[in-house]
This record gives sequence, structure tokens and C-alpha cells, in this order.
Amino acid sequence: MTDSLQITTGDGPSKGLDTISMLSSDDRLKGRPRLCSDCGLCDSALSQMMPQACVFVRNQTQSIEQRLHGRNRQPGDELRFGIHRAQYAARMRRPNPKAQWSGMITTLGARLLEQGKVEAVITTGAAPGTRFKAEPVLARTPEEVLATAGNKPCLSPNLNLIDQIRDQGIKRLAFIGTSCQVHSLRAIEAELGLERLYVIGIPCSDNVTYPDLEYFLTQISRSPKTVVHHEFMQDFSLWLRHENGKVERVNYIDFPMDKLHGIFPSACLSCFDYPNSLCDLTVGYMGAELGWQWVLVRTETGEELLELLKPDLEFSELTEGGDRSRGMPKFIARLTHPPGAKKPPFLIRRLVAYLQRKKGPKGLEFARAIIEMKLLRNLNYVRSKFARVESRVVPYHVYQALEPYAETYSQTFERPLAAGNSED
Repeated sequence: MTDSLQITTGDGPSKGLDTISMLSSDDRLKGRPRLCSDCGLCDSALSQMMPQACVFVRNQTQSIEQRLHGRNRQPGDELRFGIHRAQYAARMRRPNPKAQWSGMITTLGARLLEQGKVEAVITTGAAPGTRFKAEPVLARTPEEVLATAGNKPCLSPNLNLIDQIRDQGIKRLAFIGTSCQVHSLRAIEAELGLERLYVIGIPCSDNVTYPDLEYFLTQISRSPKTVVHHEFMQDFSLWLRHENGKVERVNYIDFPMDKLHGIFPSACLSCFDYPNSLCDLTVGYMGAELGWQWVLVRTETGEELLELLKPDLEFSELTEGGDRSRGMPKFIARLTHPPGAKKPPFLIRRLVAYLQRKKGPKGLEFARAIIEMKLLRNLNYVRSKFARVESRVVPYHVYQALEPYAETYSQTFERPLAAGNSED
């Protein structure tokens, strides 16, 4: 049984947003790129391929899409969600009580092993004695996969396990990971000598180091030591489930941003693949209604994965409502404000939270809104902190997806939204 979260208090996050490396005090990360999410590739024997594989050295989304799909994104939702063949709202008929949601991802990983389709699954577990300290796991049995249920929103070097894959002669592999990990994996895929690779993607935004996650919970929750799961939800609030089963909800507008400034790594603020678009199957929450999971089938392999899980799933309709474009000009204007602004007065926050829930975007429109806000925020961050590398780290589709806001952007920032002349 996992111990309660061991909270360490401090004066604030472990670094500020102006810090150019992920963990500047960690000797293991010296010599890494200026932007680093510690995907684990540089810990492996294939570290020499980092310049060709790292999404923060040169984003290869366009070429990888051509290899996976034979084409690039078409106008419309593919610019935001990535290329996909189908999308669903689904959940397990019999949820795993230890899972963050209903346990779709770990059940799928376990089933691949049960049916002999893979010899191993790379996934993320929790370090002994903790709930959320992420630790790469090479699972060889269904039980080992199921034991990793539950979200660990911390940086995890999952690709450091590829040496074990090669040393143990594993030829059929499933990989469960975040978008930066998947990008590197796709870039080195041919070097692994695999006969079969299944890539299951988790939508990912703003992971943190474990000490910063501990700090975040002390600032957000009334009882940080008893938090079991937490997730940013479609009703514009953070849900925190506690040991006693109760759910604590904190409105986004109530976050103490003046205390949280600097909590997110520079790499996460320079990422443009929230929906994990280069995997075979994405399982998240954004585009579905509360209580359901948003599933995007991207490849033929993704179709095979969904078929494996279908007998255990129930499905619902994907819905959408509201108009994200109404609030986007205000969001763009807020990007010009100094980071770490204090909260508005209480009554204003109550009104904003009510209007967000009542009139804000819902369903697929919520997913479009959140993804576009992340693209705008991160484009602005790269331009303000790492302008010289914009042409290498910002993928082609970002500018197309944000084109509806080009005029507002140019008026606000006095520069075009379209790509500039940044240097390699």
C-alpha cells in the first residue's frame, strides 16, 4: 500500500520560468539541450541520436506524420487534435478503482501482454513510498502494468528503458507515454529492431518535477497529504480526490498564480502537442463530457488497440457547445500581463467561474479552446524566451490552427502571428 504523500514545504517553486534548463541543479542533465523534458533518451545508448530525435532540438512532426499517415494535417480539427481516423467518448464498464479515470490505458497494456501481442510494456509507475513521483517501468506481466494505474503528472525518463529492450531481445513492445517521449520514440523507431510497436498516448500539458508537484498541492489543496488523484477538468476546475473518497474542487480562477509562477518547466511551456498526436491511440478527457474519456484512433494499429478493449467499454456521444472564439481575445490580452498576477477579488472570481461553467465551451469545443490557448501561450513563451529557436521547435500546424486570431494577435503584440525569421 502506498504511503501518504510526503509534503515538503518551501518558499516557492524550485526554479523560475527564466531558467533555461529543466533542472539546472541536476548534474545528470548537464550538457542537455537548452530545453529538456528529461524523456530518457539521453540516458540510453542511443543518446547520440538526440539531435535528430529531440522535439526541443528540431520538431519533426511534419515528417513523422508523413511516415505514419502518408500525409499531413488537413484544415479543421486535425490542426488542433492531430490526424485521426475516428474519435469516441468511452469508459470502462467496470472501472478500476485505483485508476485516475476508469483504467482504460492500463487495462489495454495488460491485455496486450495477456494475448501475447507484446513481450513488454513501457509505462510509468510511482516510486516506492510515494503516490506521484514518476518512475519508468518495464512491465513484463499484466499485473505489473495494472499496478501502475493512476496519473503521475511528473517528468519521467521513460525512454531510458530502451537499452533494456535491446539487451533483452524484446521484439514486440507497447509504449505508454507523453508527447515528447513519443516524438523521440518515433524518431528512433527504426533503430530499435522491433517487429511490432504499439504506441498509446496520454494527452500531456505542463508536467512538473516531483518537488514542484508537492509544492503545488500545498498551495491548492486544503489537505495536500491525502490527495490520491487530481485532474484539470472540463468544468474549469481542478478536481482533487482524497483518501476518504471525497472530491475537492478548485476553480481555475481561484489558483494563487502569484505563488505558482515558475512551477512549470521551460520545456513544457515550449511544447505544441497537448493531444499527443504521433501515437496510435490517444486516451484523454478534454473532448468528452464529465465522467467520460476522449479516445482518438489515429492509425491502423490504433484501430487494433481499440478493438482489443471494445468488449469492456461503453460508449457515449461526443458533444459540443459554446463558442470558444468569444473568449480568445481576452485570453490573448492576458498573455501581455506580467506572470504571477494576483487573484481578482472573491466576488469577481465567483462570477467568472459561474460564467465559465454556464456559457463556456463544452465537449469538443472545450478541447479546441484549451488546445488553442496552450498553442498561443507556448508560442508567446518561445518568442519571449527562446526566439532564436522558434523555426526549429514550433511545428507547421501551429500557425494554421491559430490563423483565426491573427489580427487580434498582431494588434496585441505588434508583430505578425505567422512565423518570423528566427535563426537555427
